[in-house]
Amino acid sequence: MNLLTRVMARLRALLGPDATGVRQSLAALVLSTVAMISGGLFLASATNTLEDLPGLLLLVPAAIALRGNVFGALGSRLGTTIAMGTFTLSRRLDTVVGQNIVGAVGLSLGLSVTAALLAKVVAVVFSISPTMGIDDFIVVSVVGGMLASLVVLAITLVLSAGSVRFGWNLDNVTAPLVTGVGDVVTLPSLLIAAWLTRRGSTTTVLAVVLTILGVVVVLAMFRSALPELRRIAIESFPVLSIAVILDLVAGITVEKRLDQFAEFESLLILLPGYFGAAGSLGGILSSRLATKFHLGVITPSPLPAKAARIDIRTIFLLSIPVFAFTAILAHLGALLFGFASPGIFEMISIAVLGGIVATLFLIAVAYFGTLWAVRLGLDPDTYGMPVVTSTLDFVGAFTLILAIVLVGV
Repeated sequence: MNLLTRVMARLRALLGPDATGVRQSLAALVLSTVAMISGGLFLASATNTLEDLPGLLLLVPAAIALRGNVFGALGSRLGTTIAMGTFTLSRRLDTVVGQNIVGAVGLSLGLSVTAALLAKVVAVVFSISPTMGIDDFIVVSVVGGMLASLVVLAITLVLSAGSVRFGWNLDNVTAPLVTGVGDVVTLPSLLIAAWLTRRGSTTTVLAVVLTILGVVVVLAMFRSALPELRRIAIESFPVLSIAVILDLVAGITVEKRLDQFAEFESLLILLPGYFGAAGSLGGILSSRLATKFHLGVITPSPLPAKAARIDIRTIFLLSIPVFAFTAILAHLGALLFGFASPGIFEMISIAVLGGIVATLFLIAVAYFGTLWAVRLGLDPDTYGMPVVTSTLDFVGAFTLILAIVLVGV
């Protein structure tokens, strides 16, 4: 047996028996990384806009994460219905799938308003000044967020239908692809929505209308006669609101380093990919664990069972090449479009060093967060993705800045 054969055999042994699942996850992570770097290029090219609209960068992590949290949880729930054989696409809104779709759109609207209001509050509390007005925050967050949500919803439904048609495991592909698409469409959508800001009474009236609409929709969901829709609203809105706060704190960390990121635009290119890679890895792990808890493959225990350990080990092994690939794409993108970069070695060092620390956090949060939800009788599909991605954005911001400092950039 030659060396390459032995290495491949050892790698297969480490990854466990689910080689197909690993290939699906890796393919989805590669595609999402390319998509997220595209979003990062868009962000790097919008440096002037970020400086003209102070506070916009504060909102970016929360807006991106919100798409992933809402529609990633939607995909996770649909993945469980597929695994349990209860998935059926229909135009009727009173079906399980229909209620999930309405719930995702309603949550996206209501939480976009919440994110805007909290962004202004957080900016005041943490002395970030000057910033956009509250009406500007609402218009950017809601209009940009809903434009992106329509695209991400369509992709999520296509993936769900494709998983039934082609036998994909939705848990392996939803988190990275939804996150990647969310990055690509959310950043341009926010900047498109920014054209509606600072237009005097027009912006103010639009902000008031959007706020009232968001409140009415959320209240209607809480009072809905449809049990699945009401459950989604009751279980999702509080945890997603907390997730928004954590994402805004992550945004503060980045906003206060805007000068450093503006000096090396490759770091701005890396930013969505780095957050997205961490969130995608955590989302895959939490989705797989949630499905296995639902199916009784694993039972709630402080020490992960063998099936859970295989998933945890797989995610850790995938994290290193994924973060390195993200850094390489960010550096190449910077060179291609004439942006400054500290160098390929420095970029890889930053991404992998910070990524490994972030991955250790995401493994703990994904497993114990799912365990906590199961023990409290809550739906781990609803709680897993938001808890993991928002925590990873919060932790990821600090691990990325820490890695930048340690590498000396």
